[in-house]
Amino acid sequence: MKLLSPAISSFARMRLWSIDQWINDAAANQLVVWQDLLSAGQYTDFGRRHRFSEIQSLADFKKVVPIHEYDDLKPYIERMMKGEENVLWNTPVEWFAKSSGTTSDKSKFIPVSQESLQDNHFKAAKDVLAFYYATHPESDLLTGKSLVIGGSHQINQLHEEIHYGDLSAIILQNSPFYGHWLRTPDLSIALMDEWESKIEALAQSTIQENVTSMAGVPTWLIVLLKRILEITGKTTIKEVWPNLELYLHGGVSFIPYRKQFENLIGAPINYQEMYNASEGFFAGQDDVGKEGMLLMCDHGIFYEFLPIDEWGKESPQTLQLNEVEAGKNYALVITTNGGLWRYLVGDTIQFVTLNPFRIKVSGRLKHFINAFGEELIVDNSDQAISAACQKTGAIVNDYTAAPIFFSENGNGAHEWLIEFEKEPESLEQFVHELDSALKSINSDYEAKRHKDIALRLPVVQAVPKGIFNNWLSSKGKLGGQHKVPRLSNERQTLEEIKRFVMAEEVR
Repeated sequence: MKLLSPAISSFARMRLWSIDQWINDAAANQLVVWQDLLSAGQYTDFGRRHRFSEIQSLADFKKVVPIHEYDDLKPYIERMMKGEENVLWNTPVEWFAKSSGTTSDKSKFIPVSQESLQDNHFKAAKDVLAFYYATHPESDLLTGKSLVIGGSHQINQLHEEIHYGDLSAIILQNSPFYGHWLRTPDLSIALMDEWESKIEALAQSTIQENVTSMAGVPTWLIVLLKRILEITGKTTIKEVWPNLELYLHGGVSFIPYRKQFENLIGAPINYQEMYNASEGFFAGQDDVGKEGMLLMCDHGIFYEFLPIDEWGKESPQTLQLNEVEAGKNYALVITTNGGLWRYLVGDTIQFVTLNPFRIKVSGRLKHFINAFGEELIVDNSDQAISAACQKTGAIVNDYTAAPIFFSENGNGAHEWLIEFEKEPESLEQFVHELDSALKSINSDYEAKRHKDIALRLPVVQAVPKGIFNNWLSSKGKLGGQHKVPRLSNERQTLEEIKRFVMAEEVR
């Protein structure tokens, strides 16, 4: 099987040649993508209503097509889900990716066309593999299997040929035949919907496999790896899978989880980040030794970048690749070959480099704390948690935070609920290290903390292990891409979790 490696490395090098073509002139390539999308869209109901055939420039496009959130496109999507064609996209759309918000009980159904599958999701996945082989030409990655732990894979039929399900289920159902040779577990287990049983079946079925890579959300993969160690009696995962060399991660920041993975695995492996959502595969890490992910500029998606101070304005102005700056926060706006037109994803990103265009996910538009002008984003809090863990020897599973507002009894603060895998010897020291890290990362936070004038020291409560998963389970959101919102500018979620903790303690 090792004979495969030189052949795969050669394939990766050939693919890199085509990748270089769009990397070298990404901004111009993006205009070509936009023109192709506009050409296809003019034959849709949406395109006719917005007079796509009369649009002569990108400025015209921005003028006649407003920025949309999901509810704006929902009436069109509902028609598509009933089987109507040429609504948002000009070819039949038979698949819809079910994506639920973190705090909303309502589900979103994202159209997934054959073009978005082939020219976006599958193409980007191949490119990420090419990136890896380019930097690790002697890798034996594809001589073994990839352990994939996705979301809820149940497929539901809506109308004749119309189906919906988790994106990972759609990918599995439409993967080429050879993809099933390289993946574990079997489809019957991957399609299981109940998470506790699924974890057990995953553990039992993969122990004997030659697993060389893993992919999935960190929180659930940690649960699976711990169960595998329990079953086998081994100390580290490397004893179970000696050829494991890569973990492909995405969906949430990996910073708080890295130390725990290193401890569980027990030997160095490579970690490669992807930015793959129901709406599209946006970016992938082209060099595991460098920060940031390469923005996929030739994969059926046209990007616009909304400066944060434009969000909420009546006519917000967006930027193109040749106008962005490194280190600034932008909300991602996309037009896709699945029929999303100027769609506000909800994520915020920062450019790490501009040549090539590498990005990192910095948070969510609605997941931040700015109750006192501190402008705290998830990227800040993840880094601060990591720094506090490093200084105190703690390991954090998950956390959520919200503001404590001014009152007659005192000034403001941030309240944190933190689930520790390994608690610090001194919670007080952890709080001070967390506060110090936030000050060093965020100058606005530092200014508000000066002499406790606006913000006093953070208030931190350690919650029992498993409490966040139990809370998600109580809301019917256990597993997959569901996750606890790490930052919120209001107290509703934090108070709900605190009540849940109290109720659990009474039992």
